[in-house]
Amino acid sequence: MRITAVLSTLVLLVAGYFLFVFNWSYSEGERAGWIQKFSSKGWLCKTWEGEMAMVSMPGSMSEKFFFTVWDDATAEEINKLMGKRVSLHYEEKMGIPTSCFGDTRYFVTKVIAVAESPLAPAPLAPATPLAPPVKQ
Repeated sequence: MRITAVLSTLVLLVAGYFLFVFNWSYSEGERAGWIQKFSSKGWLCKTWEGEMAMVSMPGSMSEKFFFTVWDDATAEEINKLMGKRVSLHYEEKMGIPTSCFGDTRYFVTKVIAVAESPLAPAPLAPATPLAPPVKQ
């Protein structure tokens, strides 16, 4: 009887932990950039893993954002928008015990296509000519 109570308590604690971890987000937000890598990975637990290049200024090094997608419908939308500028809505989950649920802690829940912005700065207005020097 005592072993059953201990095992039941242990199972309830583990189930409660998993419910908490999967339903609570440490943070959430948006990141914009270009998806450059996206694939389904895993031996037993297949998840979609991706890499997005984010460029803050033209000519600067791009920062990479690594993310995981659980939902196949969201993964299909990302595949359709591959190579285009997108905004990804993500939730950051902490404390997920194994990589079976994803290689990263950033889980994308929504993708939106973003209008392309020019990478080069806008041209400057033509300079006004300087007045000729005054002769004395």
